[in-house]
Amino acid sequence: MSSVESSTLFGRLTWDALPIAALLKNPGVNEIVANAAGGVLVGGAAVVLFILSYFKLWGPLWRDWLTSTDHKKIGIMYIVFALVMLARGVLEGVVMRAQQAAGPGDGFLEAGHFAQLFSTHGTIMIFFVAVPFVVGFINFIMPLQIGARDVAFPVMNQISLGLTVSAGMMLMVSLVVGEFSTGGWTAYPPYTGAAFNPGVGPDYWIWAIVVSGIGTTLSGINFAVTIYKMRAPGMGFLRLPMFCWTVICSSILIIFAMPPLGVAALLLAADRYLDFHFFTNDLGGNMMNYANLFWLFGHPEVYLLVLPAYGIYSEVFATFSAKKLYGYISLVIATMSIAVLSFTVWLHHFFTMGQSALINAVFGVATMLIAIPTGVKVYDWMATMYRGRIRLSVPMLYGIGFLILFVIGGLSGVILANPTIDYQVHNTLFLVAHFHNVLLPGVLFAMLAGVNYWFPKAFGFRLDERWGRISVLLWVVGFLFTFMPLYFVGLMGMPRRSFSWEDPSFHPYMITAVIGALIILSALLSVLVQLYISIRDRAQNRVPVGDPWDGRTLEWSIPAPPPAYNFAVLPQVRDRDAFAEAKENGTAYQKPTGYDDIELPRNTPIGFLLCVLSGVWMFALVWWIWWLALLVSVAMLLIIIVWSFGTETEIVIPAAQIKQEHEAWLDLVARTPAVDRDDETAPANLGYARPDMEGAT
Repeated sequence: MSSVESSTLFGRLTWDALPIAALLKNPGVNEIVANAAGGVLVGGAAVVLFILSYFKLWGPLWRDWLTSTDHKKIGIMYIVFALVMLARGVLEGVVMRAQQAAGPGDGFLEAGHFAQLFSTHGTIMIFFVAVPFVVGFINFIMPLQIGARDVAFPVMNQISLGLTVSAGMMLMVSLVVGEFSTGGWTAYPPYTGAAFNPGVGPDYWIWAIVVSGIGTTLSGINFAVTIYKMRAPGMGFLRLPMFCWTVICSSILIIFAMPPLGVAALLLAADRYLDFHFFTNDLGGNMMNYANLFWLFGHPEVYLLVLPAYGIYSEVFATFSAKKLYGYISLVIATMSIAVLSFTVWLHHFFTMGQSALINAVFGVATMLIAIPTGVKVYDWMATMYRGRIRLSVPMLYGIGFLILFVIGGLSGVILANPTIDYQVHNTLFLVAHFHNVLLPGVLFAMLAGVNYWFPKAFGFRLDERWGRISVLLWVVGFLFTFMPLYFVGLMGMPRRSFSWEDPSFHPYMITAVIGALIILSALLSVLVQLYISIRDRAQNRVPVGDPWDGRTLEWSIPAPPPAYNFAVLPQVRDRDAFAEAKENGTAYQKPTGYDDIELPRNTPIGFLLCVLSGVWMFALVWWIWWLALLVSVAMLLIIIVWSFGTETEIVIPAAQIKQEHEAWLDLVARTPAVDRDDETAPANLGYARPDMEGAT
């Protein structure tokens, strides 16, 4: 077959699209780094396939996970996916810091390769680390906290996961075939327009964002309906755990903020694929239309991520202070205020792009106002800890680190809310420092705190405390060394996105930053070590009763790990901290008067099939393989139609089985000695914590 026929059949996909072709033609450090990244991806995939085959895990993986509609398993898969993507995001950050530390001069990377790195790093960390982390925790925790058996639409939940994972895999594929966008995580035209960048990079970004955005929007709808319609009897809105309040507001943000991003990406695709002119500099196009659409999503996105993180911190501070959450009503009002105000501040992202002074002033004031409800939350959390019986467990250490570091990031945000100051530092590393100062302590630390807090509930054994403390130390120190110097070098005038520089006064700061980046890499490795040691020593850290921390909300009132149906009998809620109230009144672990059959959704492969097919569909669109894109579109449509005609969609768990399992667990509770706070991390803690009532008020 001739090269012309081949390119017609496979669109733009040719031998030259592979990074190894560039290495063979022009071997150099830049090409070696690029191929090493692709090699790690291919090698890692091969190792995973070998392990699954050698240990004969394909059957359990398919039956118990890939086809599951259980919200708990879907949440865990989201979090595992986020951790995998976090590894790539951190590694790219280290390479970028190393490139900048190699100056003054051009370093070891080409400018285009560096531009790909900061584009993929930002895209991955926002869309494929932070979002899956948050959605994963919501999936696992929220139905348990409201006393539900599952989310409102379990199959749609599975499909949401499939679409998110397939979109993330597109970013991985770009390491091996073609190149990624050089337009940053925001993908501003004209840098991503066909005239400026005719390659496949922006197309990888477009389709990954569109497909993952659909998945996330479906999740937002699912979570909102679940809380509105599936709360346990007696759980009014003012009895919701604080985490669930943040989920409501975050879900509303998802539903209203994700569509503008999808529209912006599809209009950009129309410019690139169909020669439209929405965002070009000629024929009526206007790039500022893209900026407005993107940031109409982009700033609510920040709070979409950080509000559930606030909810996690609220649970952690209350539990490990042995107190009710202080100022519950004020926290609810603050959460709702942040959600509303987040839609009024998007324009501060382009104060430097030519708006009038009045418009800049209005959005500057709105940006400052949003700091007020955030400050309310910080004071409420500190008041929760005040005179509490504080336990400095790993989740609490992450929370304390968050309070200190996040306040610094918030104050730098208030500084940037002033348009005149923003005009001076907007395109410097000061802004990069602020952005990471908010998202790392605000979101990533919360996710790591949540992993340590709810891991025993998910898997039935606690994570290793010693390595957890080492991880906290490395994350905090690594953050300080990496990003605090950027505030100073930004004020000195170093532009962001710079792959090289000449001013020698920048050098000490860049050296410090790369040391910090290596410490962050060590922190990530310490998380993996903690997981390995915890699995190895799981027998001595088992918590089958399910309440190792003296928890306050309903998820701690059931076994660990929870059964598929969550609750043998749906709980009757009479107080805001339902489980803490039951323990205090002596009504926890009571035997029900009777049991009923429980219906659960049957496993289905539709989410996995749509994951694979949507991945192929995106790849075909990126490389202009039109026949394949059409074929896969038809296949996906047929799968949905065939599945919709299915009638056997549920399984029934008989009441006798539920009674046997639940009463066996109640017998275990009765035989298990209660432990107090001093033995919380000892093998004696089997998940039956003695209530710490001294600080309960």
